[in-house]
Amino acid sequence: MSPLSHFDESGASRMVDVGAKAETNRTARASAVVRMQPDTLALVRDRGVAKGDVIEVARLAGIMAAKKTADLIPLCHPLPLTSVKLDFAFPGADSLRIEATVAVFARTGVEMEALTAVTVAALTVYDMCKAADRGMTIEAVRLEEKDGGKSGHFVRAPS
Repeated sequence: MSPLSHFDESGASRMVDVGAKAETNRTARASAVVRMQPDTLALVRDRGVAKGDVIEVARLAGIMAAKKTADLIPLCHPLPLTSVKLDFAFPGADSLRIEATVAVFARTGVEMEALTAVTVAALTVYDMCKAADRGMTIEAVRLEEKDGGKSGHFVRAPS
């Protein structure tokens, strides 16, 4: 068997059969960082962008994206998410940190949903602020923690 579960023995792609797995509570937490000019960050933080409240629009975009992950990532299972939460922080003069926590009671995990949520939220920040700062970057999209299922609990080591 291939060590990559989305490929069969001949190398063909496949959706993993999770039918025999037990339904359990599963959670995942992911994060991303959007770097921008300090003046742009001040507009976001102070809700001064003409298009509207960047944080709230990005929060909604992230929630919607988590719910649509199976439509975007070809081999993901559609999941009945029980919770999607996005948090925003300003850890530096030029950075916005986005974190998503996603939960489900299902046969497979929600890592991709959490990663999709932070990525689309970050893209939404870029879209809403690009008129002020086309040099923004989206960085460090990563899984921070996941729990549930056969592989157990994973927590990224502090960097």
